[in-house]
Amino acid sequence: MTQPVTLTLNAGSSSLKFSLYDITGAPVQLAIGNVENIGRQPRLKASLGDGMPRVERELSPSEASDHPSTLKTVLTLLREHFPKAHAAVVGHRVVHGGPRFSEPMAVTDEVMAELRTLSPFAPIHQPHNLAGIEAARAAFPDALQVACFDTAFHRHHPKANDVFALPREYYDKGIRRYGFHGLSYEYVSGELKRIAPLLHAGRVVVAHLGNGASMCGILDGRSVASTMGFTALDGLPMGTRCGQVDPGVIFYMVQQEGRTIDEVRDIFYNKSGLLGLSGISNDMRVLESAGVPEANEAVDYFVFRIRRELGGLAAALGGLDALVFCGGIGENSRKIRRRICDGMDWIGIELDHDRNDSGAQVISTDFSRARIMVIATNEEIVIARAAKRLLSEQAGAGA
Repeated sequence: MTQPVTLTLNAGSSSLKFSLYDITGAPVQLAIGNVENIGRQPRLKASLGDGMPRVERELSPSEASDHPSTLKTVLTLLREHFPKAHAAVVGHRVVHGGPRFSEPMAVTDEVMAELRTLSPFAPIHQPHNLAGIEAARAAFPDALQVACFDTAFHRHHPKANDVFALPREYYDKGIRRYGFHGLSYEYVSGELKRIAPLLHAGRVVVAHLGNGASMCGILDGRSVASTMGFTALDGLPMGTRCGQVDPGVIFYMVQQEGRTIDEVRDIFYNKSGLLGLSGISNDMRVLESAGVPEANEAVDYFVFRIRRELGGLAAALGGLDALVFCGGIGENSRKIRRRICDGMDWIGIELDHDRNDSGAQVISTDFSRARIMVIATNEEIVIARAAKRLLSEQAGAGA
């Protein structure tokens, strides 16, 4: 007897994250893993469930030369360990859903065509997300393919938080503030509703801090403001992305330095952020331990921008009831959390240093007006739940 499962895929420019869920009931994770450095020096890491071995090995170039070959390698591994698994539905993270897609969608040729038109909005993400979908459609021609959008969580922003001060026709052309990391925010908001429903109903800022970084103001479970805008460049500095920058810098680079638009885009997306400021690394762990002025300055700017955006989001919310950290840096760097929170008592934040250092979920003092929490995000389960829901709806419609 076969076991119906959901496979989730998150295809990056040189990576493929994957997970496998049993969907006979509520989704239960069976496996999770990642292939990094596709096309260069690929490496596979995977956890294959309780009592099963953790796999970590280098891959040959032929095993991961591109996304289709990488997916084939991943599927070989999963079939070896889960021979009875049958992929009834494949869920995909898609960074940009544009103005139309505000809910997970079954992938059709029409949907794919529209998603391709959004590639200029997310040039370092969207083409690779779509390559992952194409590879999965070829590997599982009978499975339902479901796209889950990072922008969807933010599609109900008030108009003032959705527009740029450009001629009105540009809004109608799709030039607006979309916000990203929506799958992460959806998960954290759902966890708050489960463990702290009164906080969930209040004014919450979630800081998703990692190689990609953003913050979101959430009121009664709905996004009302985000630090990211039209693309995944805006707002906070990131590992290699610049964050907020005066658009005049682009004019200067093009007109005075003679750079092409492609060169400017490469600088903004791949050579800026923590890497550009430090000249050392895009990895916060490396910068925290480097002990040199350039690394310290990069970390200082990262913290400064977060504190500045925290104040702005609290203003947009009309106050602050909770601050939640998630993402690789937010979940793991007690030093960064401390630097963000210390001195923010004016906004109701009071950090308990012992709780913060011990890795507690609640790291605020008992007297802090705003609760400070750390919640490990889980985008994969959000995708798996959405994929199963659409599969059930499709089965119901066909009954």
